[in-house]
Amino acid sequence: MEFFRIKKDIPFMKHALIFNAISFITFALAVFFLLTRGLHLSVEFTGGTVMEVAYSQPAELAKVRETVSGLGYADVQVQSFGTPRDVLIRLPVQKGVTSAQQSEQVLQALKANDADVTLRRTEFVGPQVGEELVHGGLMALAFVVLGIVIYLAFRFEWKFGVAAIIANLHDVVIILGFFAFFQWEFSLSVLAAVLAVLGYSVNESVVIFDRIREAFRKYRKMTTSEVIDHAITSTMSRTIITHASTEAMVLSMLFFGGPSLHYFAMALTIGILFGIYSSVFVAAAIAMWLGVKREDLVSAPRKEGGDPNDPNAGAAV
Repeated sequence: MEFFRIKKDIPFMKHALIFNAISFITFALAVFFLLTRGLHLSVEFTGGTVMEVAYSQPAELAKVRETVSGLGYADVQVQSFGTPRDVLIRLPVQKGVTSAQQSEQVLQALKANDADVTLRRTEFVGPQVGEELVHGGLMALAFVVLGIVIYLAFRFEWKFGVAAIIANLHDVVIILGFFAFFQWEFSLSVLAAVLAVLGYSVNESVVIFDRIREAFRKYRKMTTSEVIDHAITSTMSRTIITHASTEAMVLSMLFFGGPSLHYFAMALTIGILFGIYSSVFVAAAIAMWLGVKREDLVSAPRKEGGDPNDPNAGAAV
């Protein structure tokens, strides 16, 4: 399905140096903010108090969140747990205040608004759990990266694998840079969004690389840069349709999903926008600079009965 078709190829690779310069500057800024400001980690990573309370009627999460925030908790997480009447509250660690004191303080504030609220459970999530989650998240990211490189190297060529992983890690670092600069809360749901962006960007890269391979087979007189320009131009309609529909869903979560989905949707929004840029422009340009050529993707047919030691035996005119 295509909304439109561009008849003349757009010379994207003519401006490849500009595209990659913009990417390098953005990447460098993201790294700078990560090193200087750091990530604002949520309770899952830093430790804190977890409370589960129950209401006799469906709970108003916005009101619960406002009540708990009024006690001085800026980074409180409030979400439904199981049923609309059950609410899970995550509180960050406070110096000089025990977990029991935190839960009692919050419960009394909630009872002031609704006397029927009851405490189901309360527990302290220690820093050791946070360290395990960080380690698990980094291991998941490492395995995803390794799997992407292996997959693209087998399906296409190792140069494409290297180009794709550089472009996709560029997306991940930029997402983290945004969260470091604005000090948005980095939670497990945001980590899940980062991993989702990796897969999403790889899918776009595979589409571009597949068109490049087809163009190498079909247009033998084109140079490498012309082939890449043709591949990107021919997929623009598909790219617009796919990403616009995905972004519409993500924006609906961002604006109407509430605080629980806000930063998850924000990470996806940033990742999709930069993923389009990096997969279409950056990855293709890096592959071109690595020296990808027709012979890497299209094997020349060997004539039957030809001498295998003859360098011209497999030549095709």
